[in-house]
Amino acid sequence: MHRTLLVALTVGLLVGSAESASAQMIQWSQYGSVTQRLGDVEIQIRYWRPVARGRNLFGALVKWGEPWAPGADSATTIRFSGDVLVDGHALPAGTYSIWMIPDPEEWTVILSRSWRVYHTPYPEGNDVLRFTKAPGTGQHLETLTFHFPTVDGPEAILAFQWGTTVVEIPIAIEEGDH
Repeated sequence: MHRTLLVALTVGLLVGSAESASAQMIQWSQYGSVTQRLGDVEIQIRYWRPVARGRNLFGALVKWGEPWAPGADSATTIRFSGDVLVDGHALPAGTYSIWMIPDPEEWTVILSRSWRVYHTPYPEGNDVLRFTKAPGTGQHLETLTFHFPTVDGPEAILAFQWGTTVVEIPIAIEEGDH
């Protein structure tokens, strides 16, 4: 009887310890990725997904006019398996980190050749492409998200969304690449 009780207590402690350790290892910002084919070109975004949790996002948590890596922990990366046009600008195949400079009226989107970097500080002097987009609004998304709401033949829209802010980035391939 005592032996059964001792075994039960030991198992209970081990299970409780394992659950506690598992709960401590869960990160607040979870890893996410999205992959989309556009013709023969594969586009893959890898990022850590922060959660709004009632915080004021843009202009408060994320400062206006300052470079920001949209995500948490490591800088968000985007990989193109072939050459593409991003917002009409030619971009060779490769992996890049994504940075943004938010502003109430216009966001600057930056693709940097420094892609194995932490989400701070911004790796100055390594820009490959820089362009501006007017932000839009959408339904509130609690968790930062990249997704492709439109994929049509050789063209797609990559949307960044967090809270009610949406920044849409057109991506295309040359007609002969599909």
